[in-house]
Amino acid sequence: MEQKEISKMESRILYKSGACAVVNKLAGEAVEGEKEGIVNLARGLSGFWGLNEDVVQAVHRLDVPVTGCTLFALTKPAFTLLADAFAGKNNLKIEKIYWAVIEKPLRAVRESGDLIHWIETDTKHNKSYAHNEYAAGRKKAALRYKITGEGINYLFTQIELLSGRHHQIRAQFAKEGLHIKGDLKYGAKRSEKSGGIRLHARSLEFPDPLNAAETIRVTADPPVLDNLWKEFFT
Repeated sequence: MEQKEISKMESRILYKSGACAVVNKLAGEAVEGEKEGIVNLARGLSGFWGLNEDVVQAVHRLDVPVTGCTLFALTKPAFTLLADAFAGKNNLKIEKIYWAVIEKPLRAVRESGDLIHWIETDTKHNKSYAHNEYAAGRKKAALRYKITGEGINYLFTQIELLSGRHHQIRAQFAKEGLHIKGDLKYGAKRSEKSGGIRLHARSLEFPDPLNAAETIRVTADPPVLDNLWKEFFT
């Protein structure tokens, strides 16, 4: 890894212990696995820290076009504990907060609320669909949102993700006629120049693998802090 790349990686490490690390993911990176031309973040971190490739394991999976807090386990016990926490086991607390810039719809939108759907995933096309009713193969998905600001063309939204389904926020919002800026797959009008979408994992709270009675909270600013993202700070 070149010195310039090392410098960039250092600035993106938000938290690190002997058991886990949180990194501010960029749009276009995969947290694990990858297609040709896509950066594998877990592999890059392994090289950066001089670890074997199988040591750094993603605990949760941000979509490739999404940015923000991404948690990696650095030991097998840490991965087990954190994976259980994200699965809602053992009364371990997880909090996942996201920011999203939404294309303003023609209809009025409630200022806040809970969305509950049943998610069905089409693995062939890597896309999820939110439904109002349960059926075989669908998984329950829940989130809580609040509109924190409004511009001429966009709504600025904070989301607490209460479950962890494939493309959950994107699919649930699309079901409600709400489209994340740049997310062509889920109905946005046009793409982002960066190739990403305006969905950012703002903060993450999780149990400390070295002391599960304690929690760790990490916050990430959007990697490119332009005028749209700055609206969330006003």
